[in-house]
Amino acid sequence: MTGFVIWAVAIWAAFIGVWWLVGRFFRKSDVDRMKSRILEKPKEKKEKGAKAGPALFAGEDTSTGKLVLRLLHRFQLNKRMEELLDQAGLKWRPARLAHCCLFGFLVGFMAARLFIPGGLLSVCLGAGLVGTALPILYVIRVRKRRLFRFEELFPESLEFVARSMRAGHAFSVSLEMIHREFQEPLAGEFRRTFDEHNLGMPLDVALVKLATRVPLLDVHFFVSAVLLQKRTGGNLAEILDKLAYVIRERFKLRGKIRAISAHGRMTGIALTCIPMAVALLMFYVNPDYISFFVKEETGHIMAGIAMTLQLIGYLIIRKIVSIEV
Repeated sequence: MTGFVIWAVAIWAAFIGVWWLVGRFFRKSDVDRMKSRILEKPKEKKEKGAKAGPALFAGEDTSTGKLVLRLLHRFQLNKRMEELLDQAGLKWRPARLAHCCLFGFLVGFMAARLFIPGGLLSVCLGAGLVGTALPILYVIRVRKRRLFRFEELFPESLEFVARSMRAGHAFSVSLEMIHREFQEPLAGEFRRTFDEHNLGMPLDVALVKLATRVPLLDVHFFVSAVLLQKRTGGNLAEILDKLAYVIRERFKLRGKIRAISAHGRMTGIALTCIPMAVALLMFYVNPDYISFFVKEETGHIMAGIAMTLQLIGYLIIRKIVSIEV
């Protein structure tokens, strides 16, 4: 079984290497062709039936990872993965994330097969599932950190837009000025919104797309306030100032609540990690005592029930200490 997994990893790595080399070759040829067109180098006339040049707007990349993309479309995961990667600010394709999950499964399965005593199939599959979840957890963590950073800069950007509008700038111009005055990720998101509106997209649609890319309650408040002011009228600068004040107060209150509930979160983490740490130590300190849970079918059932109850308890504690503001 171990040899099969090693061969599977080797074949998969070889396939990814060949795919990367071929993709790099074609990308380089496309770049060279675009450079020649920009520099107006003379070229031979194309034959009839030749392919047209690249489109103005690039669509979905279906030339690589066709099998993975077909599976993602079949299970309706492609759109969700694209949104997740877009919110995380990662320039990945859904096929790349799927390949990372597959590689994590193979690495976790092989590591459990080689290093865990007994090498049970259920334990190896569990380790493989953990390895599969690691790339997704990484993307979720990057997304959470990026949204938190956006939320920190957002009230100041609203006050900046209000000041620029009082100085005589249009609202769309104020969005473009945020790109020069603020840091990422806020600068890039507003720059993208301005570019979409500048290229002909209605402002309503561009702002709704901003709220989709940045799924924060504060951004939804901002978009709703701008759209409502556009339809009914009013002083938008004053509305943005008050909205920035409310967002800052919510942010302060959330920080106080997190400080108060820190003890509960640490308790949940400690109560969850202590049994796992004791079980891991028992594998090496007293293997005979723990062998019942490894070799016997009844032990497997008891271990599975214990892990399930431990997970349920941790989720209950997290639910208790998680207070939305």
